Amino acid sequence: MSFAAKSMNQGDRELIAFRIGDQEFCVDVMSVREIRGWTPATPMPHAPSYVLGVINLRGAVLSIMDLSARLGMKPAVPTERHVIIVTQVKRKTIGLLVDAVSDILTINDDNIQPPPEVSSDLVKRYARGILAIDRRMVCLIELEALFPDTESEAA
Repeated sequence: MSFAAKSMNQGDRELIAFRIGDQEFCVDVMSVREIRGWTPATPMPHAPSYVLGVINLRGAVLSIMDLSARLGMKPAVPTERHVIIVTQVKRKTIGLLVDAVSDILTINDDNIQPPPEVSSDLVKRYARGILAIDRRMVCLIELEALFPDTESEAA
């Protein structure tokens, strides 16, 4: 995957920024396979409350996670305006339901600040850090922390 010719310095990384409600989050672009429009998911019995179900992605079954609910926020009510960010986490492909993709950010690791001490344990578990960019506070999500059991499922 390549983006428009844009010079990046050593240590720079690109992130996909997205919105959930009034908050902005981001993930490493290297873990994003594609961004697609909302497709209604088929519910799965006994799935965690944050798993909306599965969709058919070009012949493969793709689990769809309500990222808002997974982060302990109000569950989303999906509409045609929502998008699914298809991510690769370890060896598993998972779709993340978000309100909208907002930006592609190029940052240096020096721009990542640790989550504040007042953050909940939930935030500290999933957030790798906070980025202060153009008067915005963007939370960098650690995808591997969202799926702690993906390795054991693959075994």
